[in-house]
Amino acid sequence: MTSLAAHAGEITLFTDDHFRGPSVTLRDANPDLVRMGFNDRASSVRVRSGTWELCEHAGFGGQCRILQPGDYDSLRGFNDVISSVRELDDRDGRGHGRGDRGDRGGWGGGRGDRRDDAVTLFEQADFRGRQVGLERDARTLDDYDFNDRTGSIIIRDGVWEACEHADFRGRCITLTAGRYDHLDRMNNVISSLRRVR
Repeated sequence: MTSLAAHAGEITLFTDDHFRGPSVTLRDANPDLVRMGFNDRASSVRVRSGTWELCEHAGFGGQCRILQPGDYDSLRGFNDVISSVRELDDRDGRGHGRGDRGDRGGWGGGRGDRRDDAVTLFEQADFRGRQVGLERDARTLDDYDFNDRTGSIIIRDGVWEACEHADFRGRCITLTAGRYDHLDRMNNVISSLRRVR
């Protein structure tokens, strides 16, 4: 017997701000929007369901943003640069971030993944589970209810040091801008994080 896969997520990209102009709706990953004639054209986004990652290069490369369900009426700082889109896996059943909804004028999502967050911490490997965004040093991740819970990290800006104890003590690793889908020996032991460059 053949089973059909249900599409959990749906996202619509629009060429103009405020959901105007030509649009394209996606229910599956698209590693290269050139094929759809929509490369570097999105100016607003409506996420109907699922958690989606939008990246500036084909193949999910370059800088990426993660969007929860909601309306993003403009993409300041990311306008006309999106080249690939994919829904993030939700195998843990809890979703990503805090699941907040509503209008995202200026397009930063909830506390989990705002446009101006330099760092996003994820509870599980492969950018899954609950997430917390940071803009500045965190002497203790207890303040975010995220102590010893980090399984993957996205660094958007700067060079950061992640340490196993509060106040940047114990074993530490240095992370440059990029996507870290697993943390090897530092998995679920990070207690503090600070920018070093």
